[in-house]
Amino acid sequence: MKERKLLIIIFFVFILVSSCKQHQEARRPISQTAGTFMKKSIARNKKLVAGEEVQIDSVIKSNPKVKYIAATKGYWYTYLVQNQLDTITPKKGDVVFFDYEIKDIKGNIIYSELELGPQTYAVDKQNIMTGLREGIKLMHKNEKVNFLFPSHIAFGYHGDDKKIGSNQPLSCTVTLHNFIDEKAFQKNIQLKNENLKNKQIITENKLKDTLKTTK
Repeated sequence: MKERKLLIIIFFVFILVSSCKQHQEARRPISQTAGTFMKKSIARNKKLVAGEEVQIDSVIKSNPKVKYIAATKGYWYTYLVQNQLDTITPKKGDVVFFDYEIKDIKGNIIYSELELGPQTYAVDKQNIMTGLREGIKLMHKNEKVNFLFPSHIAFGYHGDDKKIGSNQPLSCTVTLHNFIDEKAFQKNIQLKNENLKNKQIITENKLKDTLKTTK
């Protein structure tokens, strides 16, 4: 009787182990497929980046008189106007005032300065193009810099859904006019609002006085 019970237990254990093996084997193709997809995706991205770097390198070599500097963040830049007197650059907590234009890698204008208008940007607190966010932080006041951005730090795969296409490297010319501490910026806004209110009050009082005299 004991031997029979032991055989029954061994039988069920065998079934349980066989079932677990089957489940494990059934999952392998899914894991392998996911791994293959990731490998292909990485290889495709590397090929894309390499192709864009060839385009950028071609632009740089086409004009050897212009000295481009390779940044550690994966873009290239050259000074059109350089300020060698100042040492301070924008940092998180600063508000930057600048103008810029966007061209394709061949130099054709996509968005002009006039079209984009004057820019006010809170460093590392607003969502802007990655390359632009990093590039601004190396500039000094009153400098003008041309940046060459590969697409992965520009508008990437999706573009901007308007004029900038998928995986498009860009040339951006940035003129940094000034930058100030965020607290000073808020204080300036407050003072402007107060001055505007005072002007409105003065205008209203003058109008009242005019109406009184006409009566």
